[in-house]
Amino acid sequence: MKNYTRFLKFINPHLGIFFLAIICMILSTIFGASPIGMIIPLVDTIIAGKAISIPNGVILPPFAVDLIKHINAMPKIELLNIMAVGLLVMFFLKELFMFFQTYLMADVSQRIVRDIKNSIYKKLLDLSLDFYNHNPTGQLMSRITYDSTVIRDAISSGVADTFYQPIQMVIYLALLIGVKFYFNISWKLILIGTVILPLILYPVVKIGKKLRRISRESQEKVADINNMLLETISSIKLVKAFNMEEYETNRFKGKNQNFYKLDMKSIKRMKIVSPITEAMAVLCVTLIIWIAGKSILDGTLSAGAFAAFLAAIFSMMKPVKKLSSVYGINQQAMAAMERIFQILDTPITVKEKETVVPFNSFEKEITFNNVFFKYDNKKAHILKNISFTVKKGEIVALVGPSGSGKSTVVNLLPRFYDPGKGSIKIDGVDIRDVGLKSLREKIGMVTQETLLFNDSVRENISYGHEINEEQMIRVAKSANAHMFIRDFPEGYDTIIGERGLKISGGQRQRIAIARALYKNPPILILDEATSQLDTESEKLVQEAINKLMAGRTVIAIAHRLSTIIHADRIIVVDNGEIIDSGSHNELLERSTLYKKLYHMQFEIGASTIGDIV
Repeated sequence: MKNYTRFLKFINPHLGIFFLAIICMILSTIFGASPIGMIIPLVDTIIAGKAISIPNGVILPPFAVDLIKHINAMPKIELLNIMAVGLLVMFFLKELFMFFQTYLMADVSQRIVRDIKNSIYKKLLDLSLDFYNHNPTGQLMSRITYDSTVIRDAISSGVADTFYQPIQMVIYLALLIGVKFYFNISWKLILIGTVILPLILYPVVKIGKKLRRISRESQEKVADINNMLLETISSIKLVKAFNMEEYETNRFKGKNQNFYKLDMKSIKRMKIVSPITEAMAVLCVTLIIWIAGKSILDGTLSAGAFAAFLAAIFSMMKPVKKLSSVYGINQQAMAAMERIFQILDTPITVKEKETVVPFNSFEKEITFNNVFFKYDNKKAHILKNISFTVKKGEIVALVGPSGSGKSTVVNLLPRFYDPGKGSIKIDGVDIRDVGLKSLREKIGMVTQETLLFNDSVRENISYGHEINEEQMIRVAKSANAHMFIRDFPEGYDTIIGERGLKISGGQRQRIAIARALYKNPPILILDEATSQLDTESEKLVQEAINKLMAGRTVIAIAHRLSTIIHADRIIVVDNGEIIDSGSHNELLERSTLYKKLYHMQFEIGASTIGDIV
């Protein structure tokens, strides 16, 4: 209930539309209930030919007494004509206000779902990278796609009916009590209608609790399916290369079958609500007809009064029955809300302080002071006592075996993660005291995994900045990219596909370098920027990187040591610790690990060349 109450707060920005919908609900119900009052003159005066009488002991206001006298004095045909026209008018008004209330509630539901999607998406972008280490992409996508759809349905029908049906019940109950007092109908009939019908809610509540659990499991299965689709489609080349189409098909069938079973459990419980409510309603109506029938036979109750009373009872049954199904819908929505609030309530581990130091320019140095780091689910530290300084304008390279912690070191600089111990300072200021936006504006990255969007070349290069055509062409030329971009059918407007898959690896990397040049940051991080390229592409990319590095402070990671031989300083990292540092020649003389890495690469390279020759 807490989550449901919290969810209803999403209505606050749209209260005006919501209250207008409530007013339309009330008016629609009033005009829908009004024809019940016509039953008495229709049955008693027009059909039975009797005058409407005021029961003994009943005191009516003067206008009601005058109205009854006027009706009794009217010719039957005139009364019938008035009733027919009145019925049409009331039906028209009821349907008109029904249209407005359904349209307005649909508008509110769409606005709320839009706001929820925006909130989830913003929170996903605000969350730190450690969150994504534990949450598969497909499951996160299902929060915005599937879960928000469940909530939309709950709002458009569940929330609307949560307000609409009780309004109907109150109005019809008031009408029922009015008929009871006016015609002195036995309290037995009232008690049957108002006590037995609510008993319907007991099995509905029991079913609803199971529905919520099943719905939560169903939503998790959908998230698994989304995640599998994302993994399989993004790795389709690997699937085909290993002839795994049948295996992946069977794996998908298994997950899809599990979802089908859960969905059918949910449907069974949703559908069984209607027969239960129907059975209880039939029991209620049967008892009322039996008791009222005896009163009619005894002459203590008129047929018109009974018909009006029965119509009011039937009218009350509809909202009770509707509320029983609404409960099931709301339980499904509650499961979706829990999953959505899990995202919205996830703490952001890397965040700004309330008061931050402005970072306007980089003037002196970057310093790592005794930095320790471990991921939140790991016991062992990934980095241990990392300390080094990078002077402005220096090119510093990090080398070491795979898994030694090189990428983790550079990921700490733009605060993708925060160290557990120690500090990282720029010009003597701890980067945790600096605004995240201003810090990251000063840092450019070119990584081994080239991250491009399914958009035009122009949008990818200028990502996050205003488009300046002259500057774009200049940086593209510096990145050795202008020539191939110019040869594209649509030039800089060419759409390069998801993750840039429509172009080659070397072209993707040069566009990424052009993007870094366009940003023009004073600090540059290069993470294995040429490790997956062929010789020709590597040469072009390396030329572009050399232009990119000019005049900047660079921290570079490279498996190919040939690309960092001329770095000002090379830091050797092993098992999360710095074990040596110096120039290329110094390390060849004294560092066993560096010498081993260097000779392994060049011996392999020489052997490969010899095999080709």
